Amino acid sequence: MPTESPLQPPNARARYDVTAADLPLACPMPAMSLWNSHPRVYLPIEQTGFAKCPYCSAEYVLAR
Repeated sequence: MPTESPLQPPNARARYDVTAADLPLACPMPAMSLWNSHPRVYLPIEQTGFAKCPYCSAEYVLAR
């Protein structure tokens, strides 16, 4: 029986490297638990390659 990996704690790091597979980008990301985090917000990262969450200040960098 396959074991699911547990969800990541939200806002655990200050910087996240993301790829095109993670778009559209939201903070917290889908692999993060939501029960103890801020509301999910979508972040525009496509044009600049960088986004910062207005709630938790996590920085996201898009790998090109």
